[in-house]
Amino acid sequence: MQLHDVWFVLIAVLWTGYFFLEGFDFGVGVLTKLLARDRAEKRVLINTIGPVWDGNEVWLLSAGGATFAAFPEWYATLFSGFYLPLLLILVCLIVRGVAFEYRVKRPEENWQRNWETAIFWTSLLPAFMWGVAFANIVRGVKIDADFEYVGNLADLLNPYALLGGLVTLSLFTFHGTVFVGLKTVGDIRERARKLAVRVGLVAAVVALVFLGWTQADKGDGGSLAAAVVAVLALVAALGAAWKGREGWAFAFSGVTIVAAVAMLFLTLFPNVMPSSLNADWNLTVTNASSSPYTLKIMTWCAGIATPMVLLYQGWTYWVFRKRIGTQHLAEAAH
Repeated sequence: MQLHDVWFVLIAVLWTGYFFLEGFDFGVGVLTKLLARDRAEKRVLINTIGPVWDGNEVWLLSAGGATFAAFPEWYATLFSGFYLPLLLILVCLIVRGVAFEYRVKRPEENWQRNWETAIFWTSLLPAFMWGVAFANIVRGVKIDADFEYVGNLADLLNPYALLGGLVTLSLFTFHGTVFVGLKTVGDIRERARKLAVRVGLVAAVVALVFLGWTQADKGDGGSLAAAVVAVLALVAALGAAWKGREGWAFAFSGVTIVAAVAMLFLTLFPNVMPSSLNADWNLTVTNASSSPYTLKIMTWCAGIATPMVLLYQGWTYWVFRKRIGTQHLAEAAH
């Protein structure tokens, strides 16, 4: 295996880690409207991800930085062709971070309600748009002989991509629901368990259609195996959620996301961004990569930094592992 193949795998791992961690993060944000009944319960939901949401976004920065350094042609074509959707995602992530921090800065009800609404929408929209973006990458977009995107925004809003957006939105919401069940106590925990079953059934239907469509159009033996694992893990997660086994439900929902993302990257390889105009114009791990020397330096840096990041993030989750409920909320001081 050559270094550009290694970095394709590493970038796939970074995106998988991002969707696994930020997936429940986005899901909890969506649940502030679907599950919480009052402001106290919204505080509980936000507090479940309060210590970790910004750490989860490190995976996105790492994935974007690794793509820029390892596959500059891929990065250039992707970010120029998907400029408006990615800009909207970026704006959502910025507003979302501000909302988490500024929501409690003033006691007025309108102030807090507006920031809570911002958290909901800036969680829902990226959860949907990431699915649209990755579905288009797998499907192929209009790339010309100069490796430039020559389509428009409407080309990205095709049925397959929109279905991909529904898959990520529903899976992330399900992932967030079982996470809330795992991290809370009392009535909110019980309602999260019941909601997880309903959301999971919706996610199972749309995911099955999307994965089947992907396999029929682009798949091979490896992608089929990953798709089967994703479906079986989702069924297991639904069963665990129905029985109130939140830990197993969260683990299996995570496996679902990991296997589904793995299927997309297995379907994609050795391309990184196929052209729907001419297969000779596909961006591949070979023609889109940096020089071997650059990849070698990056490999050494990643080998040193990655274990440190994993240890620190694992420690953070261990410190904030306990369940919380409305009875644990401190009085707001302004």
